[in-house]
Amino acid sequence: MLEWIIGIILVIIIGFFILVYNGLIVKRNRANNAWSQIDVQLKKRANLVPNLVETVKGYAKHEKSVFENVTKARAAAINAGGDLKQKAQAENMLTGALKSLFAVAEAYPDLKANENFKLLQEQLDGIESKIAYARQFYNDSVLAFNNSMQTFPNNMLAGMFGFTAKDFFEVEETDKKVPKVSF
Repeated sequence: MLEWIIGIILVIIIGFFILVYNGLIVKRNRANNAWSQIDVQLKKRANLVPNLVETVKGYAKHEKSVFENVTKARAAAINAGGDLKQKAQAENMLTGALKSLFAVAEAYPDLKANENFKLLQEQLDGIESKIAYARQFYNDSVLAFNNSMQTFPNNMLAGMFGFTAKDFFEVEETDKKVPKVSF
C-alpha cells in the first residue's frame, strides 16, 4: 500500500515537472517565433528602402546627406546580427532616417504626386504597421514567457533547466517624441 502511495506521488511530481517544462518551452518558442516575424517585416522594409531612396533621389539631387544616412542606417539594420538590443537600435536608426527622407519628400510637390513614390510610401506604411504589430506580439509573448518563468513554482524548475528571461523590444526615446505638425 505504501509503495502505491509513493508511486502515485512520484507520478504526480514527474507529471508536474513535465507540464511546467513543456509550458516554458512552448512560451519560449512562441517568443522566438514572434521575433522571427519582426525580422521578416524588417527585411521587407530593408528591401523596399533602396527603391524609395532612388525614387526620391531623382527629385532631390542636392539632399545627398539624407540619402547617405538612410543607406547607412539600412546597412546597419541588415548587419545588426542576432542580438536583440543591437538589432532594435539599428532599426530605430533606420526609422529615424526614413522620417528625414519623408521630410525631404514633403518639399517636392511633384514627387508627392509621383505614382511610384506614392506606391512605395503606401507599401512602407503597411510594412511599418506590420512591424508595430509584430513588435507588440513579440513583447506580449516575452511577457507571458517571463511571467511563467519567474512565478512560483515554475521559477525553481526554470532555473534548474537553464531558462533565462528574454528582453523586450524597446523603442528609443527619440522615437517616442510626438512629431510637430504645423500649417
